[in-house]
Amino acid sequence: MSFKTINPATEEILKEYQEMSYSEIDEIIIKSNNCFKHWRKTSFSERSKLMLNAASILRKRKNEYAELMALEMGKPLAQGISEAEKCAWVCEYYAENVTLQLQDEPIKTEMSDSFVTYQPIGTVLAIMPWNFPFWQVFRFAAPALMAGNAGILKHARNTMGCAIKIEEIFKEAGFPEYLFSNLIISSSPVPKIIEHPLIAVVTLTGSTPVGQEVASKAGSVIKKTVMELGGSDPYIVLEDADLEKTASTCVSARLINSGQSCISAKRFIVVESIYPQFVTLFTEKMRAAVMGNPLDPAVTIGPQARKDLQSDLHRQVADSIKSGAKLLLGGNLPEGKGFFYPPTVLVDVSPGMAAFDEETFGPVAAIIPVKDELEAIKMANKTIFGLGAAVFTSDIERGRRIARDELQAGACFVNAFVRSDPRLPFGGVKMSGYGRELSSFGIKEFMNIKTVCVDYI
Repeated sequence: MSFKTINPATEEILKEYQEMSYSEIDEIIIKSNNCFKHWRKTSFSERSKLMLNAASILRKRKNEYAELMALEMGKPLAQGISEAEKCAWVCEYYAENVTLQLQDEPIKTEMSDSFVTYQPIGTVLAIMPWNFPFWQVFRFAAPALMAGNAGILKHARNTMGCAIKIEEIFKEAGFPEYLFSNLIISSSPVPKIIEHPLIAVVTLTGSTPVGQEVASKAGSVIKKTVMELGGSDPYIVLEDADLEKTASTCVSARLINSGQSCISAKRFIVVESIYPQFVTLFTEKMRAAVMGNPLDPAVTIGPQARKDLQSDLHRQVADSIKSGAKLLLGGNLPEGKGFFYPPTVLVDVSPGMAAFDEETFGPVAAIIPVKDELEAIKMANKTIFGLGAAVFTSDIERGRRIARDELQAGACFVNAFVRSDPRLPFGGVKMSGYGRELSSFGIKEFMNIKTVCVDYI
């Protein structure tokens, strides 16, 4: 069997790939595990040297990688360059911090000596999405390899060129062959791969329905999983917020990656007293965005990555309007080639509408009026998701309290848009998943956290 990658801006076929057979997959897994047995014994300094090589390659070729992302999934060039730079950053972060993060931790007990040590666990299967085709992979690979594990990638079919480039980066950086391997496959063999006795851990970034399937399969064979799933991030705008800055930040948060991000802002919950002013400012700034071919440096919004994603987004907008939401901007399917969807603003959105209840994976903003802070918090938490959230207010202590104590999400920001950072743990609650990536918490997800006790004779 084979599959094709398609340029979402032009609908031109980029390349056709022949899928690997299961015997080829099995061979890669076996070789990966054999490589792991040697790699786990290498020193942190040796691993760090190679990871810094990978970072150097990423920075050197960031323009090339950005163009590939633009061609395969429609990311605007400037954002692709930033993504490659962020991948270099996460490589550098773990190369520089792994020794401290994974050092033995002494624990005082009645034993003569007792401590916790962190041991690599084996081959990690990573099932990754198309929306950040480099970052999502390096977010798992940098800590997993630095921890002494091997990695096998099952990437999205529409970004297979990116997957192949990533494998090449690790090889060129000097990592052993088969320490990081890419599988050219569809989703069909994934359940059997999860069951493979040499796969130790499964990490997935993707939609909640896919996460449910993968977690269920991994659970049936008692394998640990890390799940970073969907989100419907709420941004609360209180009456004392700086509206000009808040509107600009909110628009940026909604339109990043053409709206195709799990942690992009999706629901804007605004106190009634400032609702009209915010709506006006927000809509003006959404209208100013430039949509077009992502290879054009002036473009800030590219196409949706696939035709089915464009269609589903339009269905959500139409359903919300039928349910009573008002359309202020966009909401139409453009004519011509490409899977484009314009910046769209829906106001007077409420629970029960698709734009409120579902994850809108594109440049569609849902603005929700509320009476006060109490109702804003209630509305923000009225979702099955819990990935990110933000609150905007000039009262910093008020914002800190709401972010810390009230919002049900894995990452909460005050007067800023939600983003990931190698130094901070990243992940969600509720239907947005479990486990953490990044920081010292993320690298330990891929370890056997082992207790050692010694009694002196």
